[in-house]
Amino acid sequence: MNTTKATPFSGFDLSGFWEDSAYARKEYMEPAPTPETIAAVEAELGYRLPASYIALMQSQNGGIPARGCFPTPTPTSWAEDHVAISAFKGIGFARQWSLCGGLGSRFKIEEWDYPEIGVYFGDCPSAGHDMIALDYRACGPSGEPAVVHVDQESDYRITPLAPDFETFVRGLVHESEYGDDPEDVKREALEHVRNAPFITRLHRLCEQWPDPRMPAAIRRLAEAIVQDKGYFALHADANSHLLYAAQFLLLSHSRPVRSKEGFLQSYPGVIAMVGGAHFGTGGWAPAFVEDWFQARADAGELVQAEGHWHFSADFRAALLLQLIDGGPDGA
Repeated sequence: MNTTKATPFSGFDLSGFWEDSAYARKEYMEPAPTPETIAAVEAELGYRLPASYIALMQSQNGGIPARGCFPTPTPTSWAEDHVAISAFKGIGFARQWSLCGGLGSRFKIEEWDYPEIGVYFGDCPSAGHDMIALDYRACGPSGEPAVVHVDQESDYRITPLAPDFETFVRGLVHESEYGDDPEDVKREALEHVRNAPFITRLHRLCEQWPDPRMPAAIRRLAEAIVQDKGYFALHADANSHLLYAAQFLLLSHSRPVRSKEGFLQSYPGVIAMVGGAHFGTGGWAPAFVEDWFQARADAGELVQAEGHWHFSADFRAALLLQLIDGGPDGA
């Protein structure tokens, strides 16, 4: 039986639901969904979207919620008693993070091996290592799905969150409920990227680089990422692409990069998998780095000669101007 409420979010103030963010406007927000767009998205996904999901996206089609925590009865890879949702995917095709964008729901299933249980609509702060999904296993593709948390870090463990999407949205609480005030998180992240020591490997790579301004450029770029997102993580945004490029410069200067696979093997030990007291993100999403490499190669900005990869002369000059002299303005 379809239990969808006749008027989704009756008495609930959707005007205060979304956080205003330049990052969200650029990466997530789509125009208000039309009936044609909704039908096309549902056809591609193979599932009917809940009326409450459509109603939320009519208030703003994709973005970052002002309240981003949902309580859980059992621990997850994120916390002992809750999960965090960093953004909702919009109904559309244009933004890469939308439901049918390049990094949308199908991408998580086909490229990241997430279980095919429904629609992955909620991104998490882990850069793809856990997701929030509409789970249609019990109701079928046209029914009213439950909401679950899928944890890649725990062999794709599925944790039930809410019986339906509206209950999930109404149950979201502010980070301060768990002592994770976003301003405190941002402040700590800024302190980290400004002052945390580089690990020995990154320190040596910077020492080998001919321009002594590289360490300051890396910190300045990391600070821009934290200012934009509120935490230090690399995704598919322009500043993350700049930091991928900076690491490629350092690694390829130290020794030849003979393959994309070789770069992906070397990459994590510079910044991504570094945690604790040292400068780093503490985790990474390989698909983002691989996509960056392939996009640069397709554009002729990464070229192969004499058995190794390097930036084209024009791209390298523009990159250094932006990275070292111009600061992180996006690329």
